[in-house]
Amino acid sequence: MGKGGAALSDGVVKKIIPSYTYVAIWIFLSFTVIVYNKYILDKKLYNWPFPISLTMIHMAFCSSLAFAAVRLFKIVEPASLSRRVYLTSVVPIGALYSLSLWLSNSAYIYLSVSFIQMLKALMPVAVYSIGILLKKDSYKSNTMSNMLAISVGVAIAAYGEAKYDSWGVFLQLGAVVFEATRLVMIQILLTSKGINLNPITSLYYVAPSCFAFLAIPWLFVEYPVLKQQTSAFQFDFVIFGTNSLCAFALNLAVFLLVGKTSALTMNVAGVVKDWLLIAFSWSVIKDTVTPMNLFGYGLAFLGVGYYNHCKLQALKAKEAQKKVQPTDEESGKLLEEREGDGMGKKGDSQA
Repeated sequence: MGKGGAALSDGVVKKIIPSYTYVAIWIFLSFTVIVYNKYILDKKLYNWPFPISLTMIHMAFCSSLAFAAVRLFKIVEPASLSRRVYLTSVVPIGALYSLSLWLSNSAYIYLSVSFIQMLKALMPVAVYSIGILLKKDSYKSNTMSNMLAISVGVAIAAYGEAKYDSWGVFLQLGAVVFEATRLVMIQILLTSKGINLNPITSLYYVAPSCFAFLAIPWLFVEYPVLKQQTSAFQFDFVIFGTNSLCAFALNLAVFLLVGKTSALTMNVAGVVKDWLLIAFSWSVIKDTVTPMNLFGYGLAFLGVGYYNHCKLQALKAKEAQKKVQPTDEESGKLLEEREGDGMGKKGDSQA
């Protein structure tokens, strides 16, 4: 009994340690990229307020490394995607991703890190609402009530924001909507077709389309301004190189975390990361965090926590059902075999 318990605990520990390691890596990289992007884009810090250009640098860097891994060094095999599947599935996801990154990076120019994390609490609301609109999810009154509670919490946090900026809020909410749509579209366009992309192949296919879509607004919005500032600005390869490397590592960490644990684990880890960022923003960056901010976000946090709890319970119920079904089938087969044996014995005795 003691040996069995020890073996069981060792097995649990061996499973838990890698999971916590993946979570820690993702939190660290996500934290680093957010703070680094804020540093580069903020006018009071590095003062390079060109979010489209920064996102394009990230996508160019990720595309190059992914291309080298797939085509030059052949570390991973490319997915068997037809041109039709690429154009109808990957390209729309790339377009949504580019818009999400562009708007979220733009928001750092106008809003504090802490307030942006509070607004991101609306992600489950956006994903659930868009899932219903696109008929990927079904309407449930208790879930919708939970979504309403999260929304009210974020609204209270916004009301208590000391440096509220309407344009910044609009940009961040737009980023949430595009990111939520992208997540739902991944389920509809890729998962439903049985297409599974690993971290490298995802960047290999998606990053170039992101870069192409971002190039269109960049030509009209940022290129003319950058052209005028070329004499005054010198490209810092250390700053932008390390920033891009962090962005690339974060993309890998996202797929590693979801692949080795689950999307639900990432959601829970995201809540921990948000609290850490709010604390960092208040203590180190010296952003103003009001009691109203914390009360509103606390309410939203409870809503998100309850939502994740419900999803976890549903997931456990589904897994339990899967385990029960094969047992029932095996019992049925065993019963049939026994009946067959019984009939065979009867036949033998009659003969």
